[in-house]
Amino acid sequence: MNNAVAGFSKLSKKEKISWIANEYFSNPEEALAIIRNYWNSDEKLQQLHDEFIENTITNLYIPLGVAPNFLINGKYKTIPMAIEESSVVAAASKSAKYWATRGGFKATIINTEKIGQVHFTYNGDSQKLADFFTNIKPKFFSDTQSITKNMQQRGGGILDIELRDKRNLLENYFQLHATFETKDSMGANFINSCLEQFATTLKTEAQNAGLDLEVVMSILSNYVPNCIVRAEVSCNVEDLTEKHIPNPHDFAARFVQAVQIAEVEPFRAVTHNKGIMNGVDAVILATGNDFRAVEAGVHAYAARNGQYSSLSHAKIENGIFTFSLEIPLALGTVGGLTSLHPLVKLCLEILEKPSAEELMQIVAVAGLAQNFAALRSLTTTGIQEGHMKMHLNNIINQFEATDEERNLIKLHFKKNVVSHSAVVEFIQNLRK
Repeated sequence: MNNAVAGFSKLSKKEKISWIANEYFSNPEEALAIIRNYWNSDEKLQQLHDEFIENTITNLYIPLGVAPNFLINGKYKTIPMAIEESSVVAAASKSAKYWATRGGFKATIINTEKIGQVHFTYNGDSQKLADFFTNIKPKFFSDTQSITKNMQQRGGGILDIELRDKRNLLENYFQLHATFETKDSMGANFINSCLEQFATTLKTEAQNAGLDLEVVMSILSNYVPNCIVRAEVSCNVEDLTEKHIPNPHDFAARFVQAVQIAEVEPFRAVTHNKGIMNGVDAVILATGNDFRAVEAGVHAYAARNGQYSSLSHAKIENGIFTFSLEIPLALGTVGGLTSLHPLVKLCLEILEKPSAEELMQIVAVAGLAQNFAALRSLTTTGIQEGHMKMHLNNIINQFEATDEERNLIKLHFKKNVVSHSAVVEFIQNLRK
């Protein structure tokens, strides 16, 4: 591309695609064919997808799978997972089956508080500002009554508003720190609407009181350290026995040690937590929630004590093995994509139309299950054997193997180590 394009957003979809194809591809018709091949044949459904974002040209599909046999708080669940990474769904399913015979997963909501802030500067007497805030605090609630009325009827609303002095961090910096309960909605629009009204009220009342303050911005926070869910599994150490765990005491000790390493070593903790998020993100994406917001909040939580650390913890006490996870999750089951995207609605049906709190529990369990599967592999057979066998299909598809070649490849690698080079060499020899 040699020149900037003017007015791209005003072009029709057809014009945008034509420009992309001609600007970036030596064979524009081939590019156009790929783009069109991923359109939905139902024009109405395709238009729905087109309108989710801006400058849409086509759809990028991510596989949607399910992991059955999750026993959560005494009830079986089949969990939908949208993810492109091999072995994640298989690992989750394996963990689900393993723990279903050992009491299943326990999940508990610890809190559901969400946060929003009005950031402002003030150059004056801090006590005068504190007195001013105390006097006008009721007005923040009354001025937002039209916004909060419906939420209050559902049991939610504004919980509290605090004035926070942040001048130790930034010159003249203060904030209104507000907490909210948004029930089954994620609540971003509700919170931001309240915050913008707070800002308007603050500016108006400050002007009336002759205070020199300036609002910088008002926005919700994706860091929700008081919107926490806990998931755990536990059993007698002897009950950990299975095919790859002939000595449960040795396994439990190694497992706990592996978690302890992730608790103290950030380089390990990042990969450890990434495995947890494989399960978490897959369910969040399948249910139409914002996995970027969750990722940001979760990783901030993992570093809340000053060093990035493991989100999960393991222990052995009085012969009982316990593996647990606590994570912040601000999720919704109403509003947004949950009522628009047909597959999201389908996934929520598979989960039996959960409340936001139930979805938090399911998501946390998926993360814990994924983490258990990874650590079990790492401390027994190693992670690559199973992962590369799952990756085999990707390599086979890359080389467009015929059905006959596919069967021969899979038969050969049942008894041989899978690596990309080994599979390529075997395919080349087959075709000679």
